[in-house]
Amino acid sequence: MPFSGHHAAKIEAAIARDEAARHPLVASWQRSSVLHELDPGNCRAPARLTAQELHEAQERLGLLIHASESSLDQLYLAVGDAGCSVVLADKNGVALARRGAQQDDKTFNKWGLWTGAVWSEQSEGTNGVGTCIIEERPLTIHKDQHFHTKNTGLSCTAAPIFDHQGDLMAVIDVSSCRADLTACFSRLISIAVVDTARRIESDHFSSWFSGARILLVDTGTAHGLPPESLRGAALIAVDQDDLVIGATRYARNIYGLSSADLKNLRPLSKLRGQEVDQARQYATAERPVIQQALASTGGNVSAAARAMNISRATLHRKMKRLNITK
Repeated sequence: MPFSGHHAAKIEAAIARDEAARHPLVASWQRSSVLHELDPGNCRAPARLTAQELHEAQERLGLLIHASESSLDQLYLAVGDAGCSVVLADKNGVALARRGAQQDDKTFNKWGLWTGAVWSEQSEGTNGVGTCIIEERPLTIHKDQHFHTKNTGLSCTAAPIFDHQGDLMAVIDVSSCRADLTACFSRLISIAVVDTARRIESDHFSSWFSGARILLVDTGTAHGLPPESLRGAALIAVDQDDLVIGATRYARNIYGLSSADLKNLRPLSKLRGQEVDQARQYATAERPVIQQALASTGGNVSAAARAMNISRATLHRKMKRLNITK
C-alpha cells in the first residue's frame, strides 16, 4: 500500500526494511498496514459504539468496572493535573470508563478518548490500548510511534489487566496530548499505570472469589521465569478446606498451573511442595474441637458429645486416642 506524507513515508520505509522481527513497534506498524489494511493518512475519528452497545459492553464487565473505580480515581489524582486522560478499555479496545478534567473534556472527546470509542489496533492501528491488547504487556506509544498521523500528537501509556482465569480482560491507559510531555514524566506515568493495573487485577480477583481466603504468593519461588511472566498480582484463592480454587496469571506462572490444573482441586500444601502427615494433621484438627466442647460444658462428656452430635462412647474413644482427660 503506497503512503504519502512524512510520517507515512517513515512507516513505509521501516516496513520495507523488514525491521519487524527486531522492533515490536515496526511489527505493529506492519500489522496495521498489511493485516488490517489501514492508511496512516486516515483522518477519521475513532469509531464509536451506540449508547445501547456501550451499555451492553459495560454490563459484561460490570464486576471489573465496580472493582476499578477507586483505583481509577487514585490514578487520575496522580496524573490529572498534568492534562492526562485515564481510560479503562475492554479486550476489544472499547473505552468503558474514563477520568478527565472537565476543562479538557472537549479536547479528549475530539481525539476520541471517550467512553464508547474503539481503540483496537484493527481500527486505529498502532496505539496504546490496541497494541497493548495484542502484545499483552505494558507499553508506551509516544507521539509519532502511532500509526495514524492524526494520533501523533498523543502520548499513550497502557498496561493489561488479566482476569481470574489469567486471560486478558481489559487495558488501562493514560493519554496526554501535551507537547511538553517529557520522557522522564512518561516513565513516572508508566510506573503509575502498571501499579494501577495490578491493583485492579487484585481487587477483581478478590471480588470474584469473595467467599475464599486470598493469599499472596511468595515470589521468591519465581526464580528462572522469564521477565514477561513476572508482571502482575501473585494471588491464590483457597476455600475453607484449604483447597486451591483460583490463581492469578502471575501465580499460575510461578507454580506452572494451567486452567485444567485448577479444575482438579489440590491442597494448598501440595501446591507449596510441602509433605503432610495426614494422620497427624487430622488429629491436630480434631483435638482442639474436643477440648473446646469439653471446656464449654465444664468437662461433662455427655453434654460435650451431644454438642458435637456424636455418641458418648465415640467421644470417649477419641479422648483416649488423643490422650485427652476431662
